[in-house]
Amino acid sequence: MKGRAAAPAAGTILCAFATGYGSAFGIDKYGTATVELDNSGTVTGAVKGKSNIDTTLIERCAERCIERFGDGEGATVTTDSDIPMAAGLKSSSVVANASVLATLDALDVAILDATTQNGVRSDGGQRRITGQNDATSTNDADHSVTMLEATRIGVNAARDANVTTTGAFDDATASMFGGVTVTDNSEDELIQRDTIDWDVLVWTPPKQAFSSEVDHDRCKQLAPVADEILDMVVEGRYKEAMMLNGFAFCTALRFTAEPILEALPATKGVSLSGSGPSFVAVGERESLESVKEKWELREGSVWFTTTVEDGARIL
Repeated sequence: MKGRAAAPAAGTILCAFATGYGSAFGIDKYGTATVELDNSGTVTGAVKGKSNIDTTLIERCAERCIERFGDGEGATVTTDSDIPMAAGLKSSSVVANASVLATLDALDVAILDATTQNGVRSDGGQRRITGQNDATSTNDADHSVTMLEATRIGVNAARDANVTTTGAFDDATASMFGGVTVTDNSEDELIQRDTIDWDVLVWTPPKQAFSSEVDHDRCKQLAPVADEILDMVVEGRYKEAMMLNGFAFCTALRFTAEPILEALPATKGVSLSGSGPSFVAVGERESLESVKEKWELREGSVWFTTTVEDGARIL
């Protein structure tokens, strides 16, 4: 059996390093995973076009799915993505979500639609996500899983692979569901989801920044500020929240805030994304053109995209 899936990248509204509460939004840049099951009993991972890449994360995603829904099968997991790694654009969440969905597809596990499960409305607007918090709560006899539970499979695989410190449930849900998500990463709880429609400008410097190298004690000193940002996010004041998050975490993570200043006053929606080094700005494309001109003077790549509402999907 063979399965294939895609998941989008994401940008940050509130970094979870300070309090465990985070918020992110999906953007229109995708990674894919292809999973082929076999009788070897061993899972092997590969990244298309790259060698000497640690594939533990995607292997653990497939292994967790097989442990729960399979019968000892082996698998080959191949990912393909042009999302830069260790750039703050949630590349680990992307490949985890895609690998989980592709494996579930190969195992012929029914993936319940996000708009009808766990109390999520399909009519847009803010919504509270309710339902089970345990990733193993679905009745396995049904051979089905919700999108929310599938997200938790990938997050737990990321913990197994030591590629996340907070669990990155905010990043994972933004990639899986699209739109804006607000999460409690300490409990893997999806608190709120909202739909948005923004143009997005991204600047990615050539260097990398790994979340495993973050000074968490330094970030936790921002807890009072992060609490204020969370209030803004819950109220739907996303752009203001991004700006405050950007200034705060540039300080904590020792990045320059100049790219944020360059984006003002064209947009208030600008922030360092994740643990960096990428910056993201959101708004109307016309207003972001002036920001693009300034960011293009910097070393690295600058590109436009948009937000996405639908998130990850089976191909």
